[in-house]
Amino acid sequence: MQTDKLNNNNRILPGFGLTLGFSLVYLSILVMLPVSALFLKLGNVSWDDFLKLITSARVVAAFKLSFLSSFYAALINALFGLLIAWVLARYSFPGRRLVDSLIDLPFALPTAVAGIALTSIYSRVGFIGSILKEYDIKVAYTPLGIMIAMIFVGLPFVVRTVQPVIESLKPELEEASFCMGANRFVTFIKVIFPLLLPALITGFALAFARGLGEYGSVVFIAGNMPMKTEILPLLVMSKLEQFDYNGAVILSVAMLTISFSIMLAINFLTLKVNKKLGIY
Repeated sequence: MQTDKLNNNNRILPGFGLTLGFSLVYLSILVMLPVSALFLKLGNVSWDDFLKLITSARVVAAFKLSFLSSFYAALINALFGLLIAWVLARYSFPGRRLVDSLIDLPFALPTAVAGIALTSIYSRVGFIGSILKEYDIKVAYTPLGIMIAMIFVGLPFVVRTVQPVIESLKPELEEASFCMGANRFVTFIKVIFPLLLPALITGFALAFARGLGEYGSVVFIAGNMPMKTEILPLLVMSKLEQFDYNGAVILSVAMLTISFSIMLAINFLTLKVNKKLGIY
């Protein structure tokens, strides 16, 4: 009984009441108040105006482009981010620290600089774009270019989420699997991958969210053609530049609601996977 009470006390964060209150106030000021103000501003908009703008062809096209590009970019990042994290965590090779540092470059690099750099490389006269031009593949000012920009800014989220989990895996798990006759592929699929799945889903969600809200690096390579390469954040900026504040609020609330719903669903999926694996 005393041991259980001692263990429960050790789990309690010292000053829990004070730290919880500070955390709630901090989050309320930085997150809840701006979001609440956005929804309060929506009260000035009629339901008919809301539906009219949301269902317009230009807005639907921007929604479709933003969400699909973010989704595909996050999927690619999940695949190659897992591969990169595995190499960095499991192998030692010349230049490993350099590669490890380059992963964090999108965090430190201004998004506008990243957009200009990507546009210069993938344009028709750029280093990569000129090569792809011979195969009639156009990247800059196309949805493909938008997806590449989102991959660039989202990759670190997957790598930095999965890499610590790979490093924490005990070699005994793989050794036990080999002793039971499993080969490397079966060991990875049956033993290692289920343990990496929650972190991989989290990395996917973070990369998806970053790509969905990305503006600086995408706006330069997108070309910003309505109905073709116009992303939703750019459409919000266009509404603000036209002093159409109600339109900007409608688009912002719609994007916020859909994004939050998707993130909430991903979090529930992660929780379900954790419970299935016995991770709480």
